[in-house]
Amino acid sequence: MKFHLNLINAVNTAIYTIFEEGKYADKALERLLKSDKRWGARDRAFIAENTYEMVRYWRLIRHVAGLETHELNDPNLFTLFGTWQVLKGVKIPEWQEFRNVEPKKVEHTYNQIKTQRKLVYSYPDWLDELGVKELGKQWNIEAEALNEQAPVVIRVNLLKTTKEELMKSLATRDIKTHVIEGCKDGLRLDERQNLFITPEFKEGLFEVQDASSQLVVPFLQLEPGMRVIDACAGAGGKTLHLASAMANKGRIISMDTEQWKLDEMKKRGRRAGVSTVEPRLIEGSKTIKKLEKQADRLLLDVPCSGLGVLKRNPDAKWKLDKSFIDRLQVTQQEIISSYSNMVKPGGKMVYATCSILPSENQKQVETFLASHPEFELEEMKTILPSESGFDGFFMARILRKS
Repeated sequence: MKFHLNLINAVNTAIYTIFEEGKYADKALERLLKSDKRWGARDRAFIAENTYEMVRYWRLIRHVAGLETHELNDPNLFTLFGTWQVLKGVKIPEWQEFRNVEPKKVEHTYNQIKTQRKLVYSYPDWLDELGVKELGKQWNIEAEALNEQAPVVIRVNLLKTTKEELMKSLATRDIKTHVIEGCKDGLRLDERQNLFITPEFKEGLFEVQDASSQLVVPFLQLEPGMRVIDACAGAGGKTLHLASAMANKGRIISMDTEQWKLDEMKKRGRRAGVSTVEPRLIEGSKTIKKLEKQADRLLLDVPCSGLGVLKRNPDAKWKLDKSFIDRLQVTQQEIISSYSNMVKPGGKMVYATCSILPSENQKQVETFLASHPEFELEEMKTILPSESGFDGFFMARILRKS
């Protein structure tokens, strides 16, 4: 591999921005990659891939380099980059910048700790302990799987095209895709590419959405013409999927506590050709009260730890803490308990998270059902990253008795 100093400097800048300035990895990279128009596709891929890899294995790299508590100045950033390359089996050039990287010492140190899961797979102590507590031996497998690079998956917008037509259209731009078994509207890219500049994206023919996430909407058992509420809609990814699945027939009330997210959803909805969505800002309990017993279907894609999507958000494990997850679980129970009032008798709701922790998933459903006898569980499904190859997700479909 041939290294270029300006590209390594870019990786170092991204790492510094993420860990010293506290910026999210995707935002840090987005800004960085816009800063130099001379970088081609390969250059940008080198910067992005090495940055994400180092974020995933940050604890391992710092431990092996002996820089766990050292400041992230330029010499140390080069040492950390070089250490990671050696760990990958890449021969680093004999540059002055890599003078503190000793490949034999790196190999020796790694061999001493290679049986220590929290170091090798790079998780903070509290998160590794939580994984063992909640998942037992399964955590060994998930800890490794969550460090794999996330595949790029798109959801075909059936309001505007078909899966076959979109595959052909993208292929003319040398963007090759293949179908995903068990994911009706999904296509997986053979190679990572920038899809947001394509005419197909700008025309609203698809959205980028992981395969596991795409399974939530079908789990609702929808029919065209229904009144559906997406009560934790965010920027509307699943709202758009709802509209596509219902063939733009019926009514979808898309709700969130943040107006800017609803505004973003409106823009995405116009691009997608959606005409059945009514955005509604949640301004308190009165907003929920007005919709009491009105929904045929209710989607609660609740705020969660996001531990099922560490593949695409690897810096989250360095930004989360146990107290935050504890507070989230209180919020989750408050949401399912109060928002469930919007489901009409005979209607159904789906409680969903992108977490793999039973305390955010099965146990939340069990707690809710124990205090709400008018509801009964129909089905629960857990999608593990190690089994699916995609994000971790949980969904439970709950019926309100007639």
